[in-house]
Amino acid sequence: MGALVGLCLAIGVLLILMSISHPVHRARRRGRVQNLIDSAALVHATPGTVISASAAGAVICGACALLVTSVPMVGVIAALLASAVPILLLRRRARTRALAVRSAWPDAVDSLASAVRAGMALPEALADLSTRGPSALRPAFARFAAEYRVSGSFGTALDTLHAALADPVADRVIASLRIARDVGGTDLGLVLRTLSSLLRADMRTRGEIEARQSWTVSAARLAVAAPWITLALLCTRPEAALAYRSALGALIVLISAGLTVVAYRVMLMIGRLPTAPRSLA
Repeated sequence: MGALVGLCLAIGVLLILMSISHPVHRARRRGRVQNLIDSAALVHATPGTVISASAAGAVICGACALLVTSVPMVGVIAALLASAVPILLLRRRARTRALAVRSAWPDAVDSLASAVRAGMALPEALADLSTRGPSALRPAFARFAAEYRVSGSFGTALDTLHAALADPVADRVIASLRIARDVGGTDLGLVLRTLSSLLRADMRTRGEIEARQSWTVSAARLAVAAPWITLALLCTRPEAALAYRSALGALIVLISAGLTVVAYRVMLMIGRLPTAPRSLA
């Protein structure tokens, strides 16, 4: 029975490795990792370094778990969890950056409205945000200023700004700027001030919801982690490790890992807040 379970596990791992090593799947995976790196604003990171870090973490953590518990299945699960850590860190950094950008937009829109009301030309007002705007948005507006100086085209510079920000709020602001530039609207200052007040109200509401949600999410994560911490402590005892080294014990650990992953994904789906759709994407 143990040999059969081991053979099935080896065949499954081999099939997974063959599928992810296919050139098409490898290209798609690298594309997703590159998009995540761009969202996290890590200039010097590459998909290769992320994948290498995942592989190194999997080998180190899997070996350590195997040495401590002497249970092969626990080592495999530890390796799989460690391989996901770089991706999780990138996603966390991307969420932190998105929050910082979203929080900076009301001040940026206020500064832009004040500059427009003071009579500053629209391209100059946008370029001025690269030095006087919120720090989270300065790199994007610096790229706008550089593109405008090189090309002299306001539309092309706005396209560069749109690509650098990739944000629903930026889509609305850029759409208002395009209309004001092309049609010659005279109410741009009023539109920007109204948009700023709406953004601040949205931030307050979303902040209250996220504060209340964080307690539930933290409790759910603790509930997911607690059984595995208990298992790791149990496996330090020789008699418990011997039980989990059997075919039935390995099967129980494998099924528990699958149920844990499903439960965690369901928890994330239930707790995920809706994001505003992009209007210019």
